[in-house]
Amino acid sequence: MILMVLIGVLVLAVGGCACVVWASRGGPRWVRAVAMVTLLGGELVRDNRRRSLRQSDGNNAAGE
Repeated sequence: MILMVLIGVLVLAVGGCACVVWASRGGPRWVRAVAMVTLLGGELVRDNRRRSLRQSDGNNAAGE
């Protein structure tokens, strides 16, 4: 079951990346929408990772 979920996530990620490339070449409106959602999702993940890294660095520096 978990394998199917991971395969589904992989397919969505690859499909999103394909839409980003297609949108950059002037694809249809729905492709541009999917590309925008994919890029926003990537930004959210990146910002969340930066926040967690900053918090862990602050905790490590205070503990030393």
